[in-house]
Amino acid sequence: MSDDFDILSYQRRKPRIHILTLDRVLSDDIYERLKEDKKTRFYEAVVAKQDNCRERLEEIESMVEQTTTSRLLIMDVRKLTLPYLQSAYNKIIGYNRRDLNKLLFTILIGDGPVTLFAEGKSPDAFVPHLARQRVDYNPAVFFFDPFMHYEPDEIEPSMEEFLELPTQLPQRFTPFFPEPGVTVEYVRRFFRAAEQPEKVKKERLKVLAALYMRRIKEQFPQHKDRMHDLLSKAGLQIASEKLNLYPVFFEEWVDDLMQKAAKPAQ
Repeated sequence: MSDDFDILSYQRRKPRIHILTLDRVLSDDIYERLKEDKKTRFYEAVVAKQDNCRERLEEIESMVEQTTTSRLLIMDVRKLTLPYLQSAYNKIIGYNRRDLNKLLFTILIGDGPVTLFAEGKSPDAFVPHLARQRVDYNPAVFFFDPFMHYEPDEIEPSMEEFLELPTQLPQRFTPFFPEPGVTVEYVRRFFRAAEQPEKVKKERLKVLAALYMRRIKEQFPQHKDRMHDLLSKAGLQIASEKLNLYPVFFEEWVDDLMQKAAKPAQ
């Protein structure tokens, strides 16, 4: 394609979702949630199939032009992997720029700013973080995922050098899972309640939301009354930005945006 690819519009998009992440565990969680939800199960979900991060990166790079056939992009923008994905993401946004928030929407899932839990901080620390994401990716919604937010001293330099993702839970969650060796994969699978009745799924989501709220309120005691908005579909208003909590109302957001992309405003 020529250098002016970013002004093109792709009208013939399909009920297709691209899930873009180097994290196989997160990818599985998103994919299974969408496939088990009655509202989203019929949408085609495209994911990288490799377990290795570098091989998944190659797969995502090969998907760049294919994203012009989708109506929704779900993009992992955590700090650890974003530098590796940035080139592919820039091309993806370039190819799809004209259709953003009309024929195509983006959902971002990420961690918070480095200083999020520093002493004296408030959820307002998210404002510049979310503003940068809005400028770069123009998302319809940003989901903060507490299970991918690690403090700087929890990330070993070798992880960044060799592109390896942490497998253990962030330290602030270990008091709730005292058994040794509990992994992020185990916890995601438990709370997803795959192949369980709908009643069980809803109960697990309530437990997860309560767990999130307890830790968040402990981190931001001066702002705990505000934090309940994170459990709403609208999310938490922080200055001019909005913050949602993954996976609370995640499937609902996906379905709403897919329907909106299929019937763009005239």
